[in-house]
Amino acid sequence: MELPYAVYILRCSNGQYYTGYTENIDKRLLAHQKREVHFTKDKLPVELIHLSLFPDKKKACDFERYLKTGSGVAFRNKRLL
Repeated sequence: MELPYAVYILRCSNGQYYTGYTENIDKRLLAHQKREVHFTKDKLPVELIHLSLFPDKKKACDFERYLKTGSGVAFRNKRLL
């Protein structure tokens, strides 16, 4: 069973984290490396440090949104890094 929806966390060269959602992780990581993503274009190189795959788009989007909240950042720092 293929899980097409991904939530990922990148560590940027300046120590910041970027959390994103995608339906094609390979293509999205390439976009980061090619400086096509505004937030990370001046923070290269980036390192993929977490990847969660989901069968359902809504659940993936909900998880990404949660990770960007205060309690989600705390969860990320304690459980995903």
